[in-house]
Formats: sequence, structure tokens, C-alpha cells
Amino acid sequence: MKFEVVSVSISEKRGVQKHEVQEIECIAGYGIKRDGHAGNWHRQVTLLAKEVIDEAIERINKKGKNIFVGPGTFAENIVTRGVDWSKAKVGGKIKINEVEMQVTQKGKEHDENNPIFKITGEYLLPIHGVFAKVIKGGKIHVKDCGYYSFR
Repeated sequence: MKFEVVSVSISEKRGVQKHEVQEIECIAGYGIKRDGHAGNWHRQVTLLAKEVIDEAIERINKKGKNIFVGPGTFAENIVTRGVDWSKAKVGGKIKINEVEMQVTQKGKEHDENNPIFKITGEYLLPIHGVFAKVIKGGKIHVKDCGYYSFR
């Protein structure tokens, strides 16, 4: 399944919103250079669908919250358009340019004390987030095309 990269974001620390950058550098077995989630573990990269984010923005606006929602708001590294991550399977393969990743987890525990949830009132990663490990490194830019192979 083909998809487009809408944005890429990083943060030096965990548990905070990320900030948008023009490109990310993925390192095999490590994750994204300069990102707080990099390291030798299974959640090196977080992917989230733009379609899911757009639905959350509608809910936030209806609540009357006056907050900015943009790339990295929900602590995602890569925002995509055109792929339904709810159909992803652990073990599935993601390829963007020369970067190859493997899906290692879908969703995560929900923590109402999480600072992102406190700011937005929305916490998308427990239901819609996809986490991956970098198998082969390289660079990813906004507007790059990617492919997901359901295992």
C-alpha cells in the first residue's frame, strides 16, 4: 500500500510534543537521530495517519480549546496520508526511500497524566499509533512516498 509522508518531527526528550523538521535521519537499530525515543528498543519511530489527526482537530475545535495542533503535537515522528494504520500488523514492513522499518507495536498504554493529553484532551497513540524499529537507515523528507507491506 502506497502512502505519502506529510510531516516529520523530533524532540530531544520523551513525553513532550515534537517539533517539525524538514528531514529525519534514521539509523538502523537505533531510530531517528536527535529524537528522545531513539535507542535499542522496539518503539524507535512513531507513525500516525493525517486522517486520524484531522478527526482529532475537529473534536478539539468543537470543545472550544484554543490550541495549535500541528506536526508533532501528538508525539508522532511521521505523519502519513493514504494508509490506514489500523490494518497494520506487527511484523509488517514499511519502506520510505532507502529506509526500511518493521512494525513492532500497535497502540500503547493510555496515561491521563501524559502532558500531551493534558494539552489537547486527545491522546491518539493508544488507539491509532504505530511503532516501528529501523532495519535499514537513511533520510526521510516531507512529500516522500512510502510503501507498507501487510505481513
